[in-house]
Amino acid sequence: MDYNKIVSVTGLTGLFELLSSKSDGAVVRSLEDNSTRFVSTRQHNFSHLESIEVFTVKDNTNLAELFTAMKKSKEKMPDAKDDTKVLKAYFEKVYPDLDFERVYASDMKKMIKWLDILEKNKIDIVTTVVDEKGEIINEQPTINPKPVHKETQHVKPQKAATRKIESRGVK
Repeated sequence: MDYNKIVSVTGLTGLFELLSSKSDGAVVRSLEDNSTRFVSTRQHNFSHLESIEVFTVKDNTNLAELFTAMKKSKEKMPDAKDDTKVLKAYFEKVYPDLDFERVYASDMKKMIKWLDILEKNKIDIVTTVVDEKGEIINEQPTINPKPVHKETQHVKPQKAATRKIESRGVK
């Protein structure tokens, strides 16, 4: 099972493997009980774990990078049902750059639950990267103890040209 096929579905707990997609939904398999079901896009949204980013103090970081930091950490991972203070203390030690004003306790609980599910299903956290030639490269996220972030330059929006609307004789 590949990390890039794992999705989260709004309104449903846990993680799912995306088996096939259709125009009106997708067939997914639960990673917790291996049940297969069709999920409609009219009622649910899908988020690939590979595309989820987490708020940090500077630039956002990919969820895979946070999972890798959690795995490499020597800190004991708390239970998802623990107190908010315990969760925050854990993430301050594991990934201190998290923006704790925008990453809520419910998000931290979800990350702990998801990592637990991924480890139980022995899924390697490998992200897909495309090089300059368009070839797909699988990479293990690298963790920098002090992430290096580029300062983004702010660009002033250009003023849109005004359009003249002509009447075709209808008043």
